[in-house]
Amino acid sequence: MTKKEAKDFKQYLKVFWIIIFAPVALAVLIFGSISLGLWGFMPSFEELENPKSNLASEIYSYDGQLLGTYYIHNRSNVNFEELSPNLVNALLATEDIRFHNHSGVDVRSIMRVVVRNILGGQRSAGGGSTLSQQLAKNLFPRQENPSKLQMVIIKLKEWVTAARLERNYTKDEIVAMYLNTVDFGSHAFGIRLAAKTYFNTTPDSLKTEEAAVLVGLLKAPTWFHPVRNPERSFLRREVVLSQMERYGFISPHEYDSLRVLPMDMSEFRIQDQNTGPATYFRETLRHQLAQWAQTRMKPDGTYYNIYRDGLKIYTTIDARMQQHAEDAVAEHMGGYLQKEFFNHWRGYRSAPFGEDLSQEEMNRLMNNSMRRTDRFNYLNRVVKATEDSIRKNFNTPTSMRIFTWEGEKDTIMSPMDSIRYYKHFLNTGMMAMEPQTGHVRAYVGGINFEHFKFDHVYQSRRQVGSTFKPFLYTLAMQEGEFGPCTEIPNIPVSIELHDGTFWQPRNSSSAREGEMVSLKWALANSTNYISAFLIKRYSPHALVNLVKQLGVRAPMDPVPAIALGTPDISVYEMVGAMATYANKGVHIKPSFVTHIEDSNGNLIESFIPEQNEAMNEQTAYLMLELLKGVVQYGTGIRLRTRYGLTNPIAGKTGTTQNNSDGWFIGITPDLVTGVWVGAEDRGIRFRTITLGQGANMALPIWAKFMTRLYEDADINISMEDFEPPLTPLNIITDCERLEETEPQRRDIFDQSIF
Repeated sequence: MTKKEAKDFKQYLKVFWIIIFAPVALAVLIFGSISLGLWGFMPSFEELENPKSNLASEIYSYDGQLLGTYYIHNRSNVNFEELSPNLVNALLATEDIRFHNHSGVDVRSIMRVVVRNILGGQRSAGGGSTLSQQLAKNLFPRQENPSKLQMVIIKLKEWVTAARLERNYTKDEIVAMYLNTVDFGSHAFGIRLAAKTYFNTTPDSLKTEEAAVLVGLLKAPTWFHPVRNPERSFLRREVVLSQMERYGFISPHEYDSLRVLPMDMSEFRIQDQNTGPATYFRETLRHQLAQWAQTRMKPDGTYYNIYRDGLKIYTTIDARMQQHAEDAVAEHMGGYLQKEFFNHWRGYRSAPFGEDLSQEEMNRLMNNSMRRTDRFNYLNRVVKATEDSIRKNFNTPTSMRIFTWEGEKDTIMSPMDSIRYYKHFLNTGMMAMEPQTGHVRAYVGGINFEHFKFDHVYQSRRQVGSTFKPFLYTLAMQEGEFGPCTEIPNIPVSIELHDGTFWQPRNSSSAREGEMVSLKWALANSTNYISAFLIKRYSPHALVNLVKQLGVRAPMDPVPAIALGTPDISVYEMVGAMATYANKGVHIKPSFVTHIEDSNGNLIESFIPEQNEAMNEQTAYLMLELLKGVVQYGTGIRLRTRYGLTNPIAGKTGTTQNNSDGWFIGITPDLVTGVWVGAEDRGIRFRTITLGQGANMALPIWAKFMTRLYEDADINISMEDFEPPLTPLNIITDCERLEETEPQRRDIFDQSIF
């Protein structure tokens, strides 16, 4: 080789190595500078280890069922072990079949994109992003509307992030993280909520065809939605199944069988605050937890957020009991009582308002309801419409979707007519509590949360009527002067008031008037004369003090009429108070939550219900004996005669003035349940006591609920009698046997007290 040739060779060799190493050096420079954050934000090691995301807080029942979530994005995480193999196989076959052969960036896929998509113009040739790159995009979202140059930079940054993810996590963890961060549409972020929303199942139980539908959604959740666009979803499912067959995850025979299966979307339910179990409970709990979070600080010094921090909230609700409670409410309210109410008022121009209400009073109630609507607030505050314009709007017919017990229906009516229509509906509040622990096992705040948001368990206070009388009788029992069989003359009692007038209540029935009756019989039949006698003997102030010991915080005027149940009290407070009798005189405040954990399962706080001794054990047991008389031969006897419940039950019905409110509270050894039934306004009610009494409005819900519990072999509810006090009683409680052995016995009282 000549000198010139040697020189040229060296020159060529230099150029060759420059050509070889320059791109490598440039790549090192580019990716190095990207890693250092010189081209914009790059996640740090700590952020890759603990990526920030909005995690929904999960509400769990006592028996481990997911009741619902609180969220900004409805997303809950799962581990790889909780994923069905069908789901993982469908994902890899469709999105990244070489997932286990690359380290975050698949060069072969990139070259395919360059050759086929960019140079060849084959838009259907597929993308080059790996699962790791897509995860990087999900964890650290792109900016909106980037330019072509910015898009190139974004892609390069995602490559670097994907490589880092591959170093920090195993392949299984990346798959789980990816499925936790993708949007499946219908407010379902992540695979847990997607499986629940579309198929009412869990990620580990997804069938092959179900997994194919969900993986198919990832391409375009709206376009391939299985409910809104079933034809497209069906074809997309077939694509996923064909990919699974192509790569050996399913056999050709399985593919042929699965591809023709019809898509069953009967379990599809959007998981929001209006759907699912215990909707009223979840909403009431949400308000309480939001207040709790403002007082609890995280390790980083910020306060917990129930919508972002992925808390796990373990409640006292038993999902099985909750379902039985909701079914009992629907059967009685929708299957019987509401039909009776519509028939009862058919043909009356004032319906559903009582005939004793003036037109002025009815107009006032309607106007008040109008002003509480979202439509009124929008027209008044946003549109700034005049009063006349608003009224014209409310009286103009329009298309709307209304609630019926047979399902929602489309109709045309004016907003004002719809207000009157909804006022026809009777509503209810029901709560069941375990008396020994204070744990609330079932909670139904109304007939339909989507259409009737007001909670009639915790939020509402209604007049309690005769369900208040047991507290008055407790005064007599705990003072030791009276026993269940002590007899008192069933005659009128007058009490002088502060203004010099006299208060003298009347009995609702003339049964045994003028006779000597036992306290047990008097309570069983809600005899007002005996209540007046007792309140005169022990004073309203003493009764108010006792009821406060039982956990009632509602305002109570210490007047003689309190003996008949004039206070407005919530179902929540009444059940807590009445449960004291089943807990041997110890009052426990009803509780909703046992403990709360953070997103990693670390305990944040445990909750122990407040309790206090409200009465002695003997008094509590004697009151149970009195309350058993209500069911044996009193106002609650239809539990025996109509519903066939023969086990020991203590209970009390309640009916308020003009039949506005119907109550029943039933007590068994390990479950106390209270039910209220009434309308939105007290002027809306049945016209007759036969239909409007608590025994007809509220008691059947209790009976249907308990019947379901007793028939459920998985729920162990006692049908035994109440446990007697440790110290034997020296008081006879079987008044019927006493009358047989001592027919001439009568207690003598100073007649001057009447």
